Amino acid sequence: MRRNRKIYLGLIVMTIVLGLASRTSVIPVSIYPYIGDYLYALMFFFIIGFLFPNTNTLKVTVVSIGVCYAIELLQLHQSPWINNIRNNKLGGLILGFGFLWSDIVSYTFGGITGFFLEKIYRRKSEKNID
Repeated sequence: MRRNRKIYLGLIVMTIVLGLASRTSVIPVSIYPYIGDYLYALMFFFIIGFLFPNTNTLKVTVVSIGVCYAIELLQLHQSPWINNIRNNKLGGLILGFGFLWSDIVSYTFGGITGFFLEKIYRRKSEKNID
C-alpha cells in the first residue's frame, strides 16, 4: 500500500507543532526532557515515509531511528564550524547540543510509535476496503 503524501505532510507539520509546544511550561516535569526527542523521531518517521511512499514500514522505522541516532552521535563532535550552526536557533533544534543516552531511548520509542501508528492505520484502511 502506497502512503498518502498529503496525509504524511500533515502529520509532519502536526508533529513539528507538537514538538515546539512541548517546550512550554504546560508539559509535566517528568516527561519534559524526553517528549521533544520522542516527537523528533516520530517526525523523522513521517518524513522518511513521505519521501519514500512505497517503502515498507519496518525499513522506514529503521532508517528514521538511524537518522536520529546519527544526529545524536554527531553531538559528540564539538568543533567551531558545527557549533556555529548549533548556535543558530534552527541549527540547534535540528542538531542538538550534547549527547545523552536518554535521547537514544526517546528516539527508539518515537520510531516504534510511528511503526505501530502506521500498522494500525493500514489495518483499519484494509478493513474499510473489504
